[in-house]
Amino acid sequence: MLGMVRGIRRLSRLSIIFAVVSVLLGAWTFARADDLFAQVKSRGELVLGTELQFAPFEFLKDNQPTGYSVELMDLVAADLGVKVRYVDLPFVSVLPALEAKKFDMVEATTTVTKARMDRYYFTIPIADGTVALVKRKGDASVMKPADIAGKIVGGTKGSAQTKVLTEYAATLPGGVQEIKEYIGSPNAYADLEAGRIVAVAGSLPNLAYLVKTRPDTFELVLPPFGPKSYLAWLARKDDESKPLIDAIDASLVKLTKAGKVKELQMKWFGAEMNLPTDRVPEPLN
Repeated sequence: MLGMVRGIRRLSRLSIIFAVVSVLLGAWTFARADDLFAQVKSRGELVLGTELQFAPFEFLKDNQPTGYSVELMDLVAADLGVKVRYVDLPFVSVLPALEAKKFDMVEATTTVTKARMDRYYFTIPIADGTVALVKRKGDASVMKPADIAGKIVGGTKGSAQTKVLTEYAATLPGGVQEIKEYIGSPNAYADLEAGRIVAVAGSLPNLAYLVKTRPDTFELVLPPFGPKSYLAWLARKDDESKPLIDAIDASLVKLTKAGKVKELQMKWFGAEMNLPTDRVPEPLN
């Protein structure tokens, strides 16, 4: 009888140990499930927020996403072994939708700023984002950036380029007459072509592509103005998203070393951009 009681006690202790181990394993599995990169790998799909109106980075051609950023993301996704799915929104709605967890991260090519770095995790840069102006072809009233003083200019609503334009305009004698903010850069370019505004602010590579594809309509206003800046992808600044950003950074470094990033830059911009691959540079504003 005594031996039977001892046996029961041993079984009880083993049952307790097994139960504790099961709880710990369950907690570990749950922690892994909370890892956004693990979730993406598990479902085999990376869901991306973007605005498909920002040529040459991301835009629609024959109703399919294309552009430098889209093709680069395709290479990254292939390296990670997943597919991509885009959620197309006006840029002003992209970041709020990210915070509401409507998608995993933002592919919309976004300028790295101090305010955004405080709030989001950025990948290493994918392009130069220095701000410039574009004007109507042959408009002699705007030969340099300072010539926008007293005139009506435009930019994309919610963009860092429009913020830089606003700051620059404040340094000009008398400022500018008005800065119109548009939902989507194509709307700004349409007003520029129609003569309703004299210039539109945007990232230099974006505007260079516009001029390259429509040389009879638009012309760059050089030199660029504002501080040196970079464009990148971003995710929510939480423990869940950090492994995903780290995985994408590692893939971008691998693709850079293999010459794939340079190939895409030559295809879309006609020139190579020297971009940092070891960190996200601290922005000046």
